Amino acid sequence: MALLVIAGYALATGMEFIGSGAAAFGVFLFIAAGLANGGLFVVQPNEAAVLILFGRYIGTVSDAGFWCRNPFAKPRKVSLRVRNFQSERIKVNDAAGSPIEIAAVVVWRVADAAKAMLDVDDYEQFVSVQSETAVRELAGSYAYDGSVSPAPDSPSLRGSPDEVNRSLQTELQSRLDLAGIEVLEAGLTHLAYAPEVAALMLRRQAAEAVIAARRTMVQGVAGLVRTAVGDLAESDLIELDPERKAAMVSSLMVVLSGDRTPTAVINTGSLYT
Repeated sequence: MALLVIAGYALATGMEFIGSGAAAFGVFLFIAAGLANGGLFVVQPNEAAVLILFGRYIGTVSDAGFWCRNPFAKPRKVSLRVRNFQSERIKVNDAAGSPIEIAAVVVWRVADAAKAMLDVDDYEQFVSVQSETAVRELAGSYAYDGSVSPAPDSPSLRGSPDEVNRSLQTELQSRLDLAGIEVLEAGLTHLAYAPEVAALMLRRQAAEAVIAARRTMVQGVAGLVRTAVGDLAESDLIELDPERKAAMVSSLMVVLSGDRTPTAVINTGSLYT
């Protein structure tokens, strides 16, 4: 078509020098070549052109190259490159009702140029709004921490990042299918308690960590005491009646589970005097 346009221009120019009758035909050729030249367009790599003829969608060109269209069809270019969207930090309540701050990043691209251009008003703004909506819904479906979740064994935002990211991507994809958008990846970039409860939650987490450490220590100490008392009872070194056994167990528990080095006390009497 490009060669025909060039030939039409050359022939029309030559007709102007032949005569009056040929000149009129040359003008016609010049107009026809100009219309045909208006139908030539280029599609760049990772780009698509949506063609609309008198308000009617007639097709999409997504292969890079030099193309010819109906000169009256209007091409609307759409980039097919991969893009990132970084959401703003928003404050929402998690499944346990605690206020948290959350943000996400979405990696996306246009998969259907016709849907992106014709089914929504502004597909980039559509991605932004739907991403924020999906993040809000995700935050309300999970607790920040499994320890404060209504169901302790259920996944949490902090404890199950892979599952949370998959859930976010699935939710986003269902929302963006309308605009012909493909979600390649989605994940949280920021997750924290809101400032007004952050200090309280940190103290709670510290207390839970201390309790867990104490529980582990007590279980270990109880095993050591049980072993020590059992070995002494089976040996001939000492005979332990119930009161002495209770006193020894108490002393061993204090010595083994204390945070500080124990101080020796010399007992000048006996257990009964």
